[in-house]
Amino acid sequence: MTLHLPHARSIVQQLGASQIREVANAGIGLDNVLPFWFGEPDEVTPQFIRDAAKEGLDAGDTFYTHNYGIPPLRAAIANYLSGLHQPIGPERIAVTSAGVSALMLIAQTILNPGDRVVAVTPIWPNLVEIPKILGAEVVKVPLQFGLTWELDLQQLLDALTPGTKAVFINSPNNPTGWVMPREQQQAVLEHCRRHGIWILADDVYERLVYGEKCAPSFLDLSVPQDRLISANSFSKAWLMTGWRLGWIVAPEAVMTDLGKLIEYNTSCAPGFIQRAGIAAIERGDEIVQHTLARYQAARDYLYQRLNAMPGITTPNPKGAMYLFFRVDGQADTLQLCKRLVREAGLGLAPGSAFGPEGEGYLRWCFASSVEKLELGASRLESFLKQAGKQM
Repeated sequence: MTLHLPHARSIVQQLGASQIREVANAGIGLDNVLPFWFGEPDEVTPQFIRDAAKEGLDAGDTFYTHNYGIPPLRAAIANYLSGLHQPIGPERIAVTSAGVSALMLIAQTILNPGDRVVAVTPIWPNLVEIPKILGAEVVKVPLQFGLTWELDLQQLLDALTPGTKAVFINSPNNPTGWVMPREQQQAVLEHCRRHGIWILADDVYERLVYGEKCAPSFLDLSVPQDRLISANSFSKAWLMTGWRLGWIVAPEAVMTDLGKLIEYNTSCAPGFIQRAGIAAIERGDEIVQHTLARYQAARDYLYQRLNAMPGITTPNPKGAMYLFFRVDGQADTLQLCKRLVREAGLGLAPGSAFGPEGEGYLRWCFASSVEKLELGASRLESFLKQAGKQM
């Protein structure tokens, strides 16, 4: 008898596993490990948001909802975005089961096997792996390391050759905190219009920008007919990482097909969780402001503390919730992070998790109290001093 051994598609087998998860799995369950590896806060979701979900459950809101989300939430998102950017109607909005689901749905909507996708990197690994799942080719344009992370605009435009299907841009950026200036967005938008290139804007951190109400957005500059799709999430600005609730803004022309894909992926987001989303977006501005003030204090402290350590160079992020810093002499940050967990009780994300261009760097999520960051910085400083003595 011939036995055909089970295996996944070759493309799936070739996907890179999450190195952030690999480090976290090495530390979860250990006593006295300070976890700064994931992009999430150390505060729980505010009570009024949790109460809205409970009220939905108590009211029996446990049935299927519309593929695009319940109308009150779509209207709330439309009103919220219209206040930040320019008028956006609910007919262009689809609610998703998490921001990462939004990214997969967008990729499924616009990408074919063999398509060429350009991504500004370093970037959250899911954004470069998702196109590969669909058989697309990913070309990377790396940010430049310096006092701040910067983009060589001409390098990006040169990569956006005719026939390129899409460009993926995450701004504010995970892991670097880079924020794309409006004039660069305008240049990219005009270039993509000329060549028929889609822009996938990962806007998850748009409210986490320091010194501004909102980061510059392609939604400020575009018209409804542009080949622009924005993905967003409730996770970061409203402290809702575990709720898995996000949304998409897309041209009306693709909404019918997007609805089909939502049906075939998740059908819909849970109704009671959407009720929590309404509470967050309609009543959560104080939470956003509290979070921004807290994160800015955390960023300022950690930036100064890390830059005072020998062998560390830390650009100052303009947005998001991470410091992405270089550690001199470190060529294998995955193993370094595993050592930090075992020997120092410190959980950071390896730069290599964000692609080869991230090797030599570490990502520290500073969405924590200054007291926790102070303890973590002391542990890193002690570890590096001891490691230096052993060299």
